[in-house]
Amino acid sequence: MKRITVIGFAFALSTALLATTAVAQTTAPAQDQALGDYARKIRKDPGTVKARPKVFDNDNLPADDKLSVVGQPNTANTASDKDAAGAKADADQARKQAEWKAWQDKLTTQKDQIGLASRELDVLQREYELRAAAMYADAGNRMRNSAEWDKQDADYKQKIADKQKAVDDAKQKLTDMQEGARKDGVPSSMIE
Repeated sequence: MKRITVIGFAFALSTALLATTAVAQTTAPAQDQALGDYARKIRKDPGTVKARPKVFDNDNLPADDKLSVVGQPNTANTASDKDAAGAKADADQARKQAEWKAWQDKLTTQKDQIGLASRELDVLQREYELRAAAMYADAGNRMRNSAEWDKQDADYKQKIADKQKAVDDAKQKLTDMQEGARKDGVPSSMIE
């Protein structure tokens, strides 16, 4: 009894498989034929079906060439992109103008400091010349106050040397600042 059940089950299973295979074989040529007819129809009259865009996936991506998309741009996005790009360009230009103005202000301040230090140096040199002229004009004063004059003379010469060094340092700083401004792209009309 067991043998009959196993054989019956095996027979039923094999029959079902054969039936499924037969149905698949009979329907496959019909599908191929319909697909072939459809392809021939498309080749004869390409206007009947709207051309689909080519779809790229990992299997058909070009490996040694770049991917290029050609077609009509989306005008709504293009206009907003242009507006965004224009706004960004305006913002960049405004930022550049602000940076250039800051450089110009720094350079103007440095030039003013150089001018002030130069005037102070000029005043010190004139004072020294006036005192020296007064000292050497009176021989008696020169004899009585020679030690004090030597001390004042050394003091004035030291002040003049210090002020001259400050002017030279300020001029060097201005030169360095101008070079930094040139490297940052500041126009020469704003640097000078």
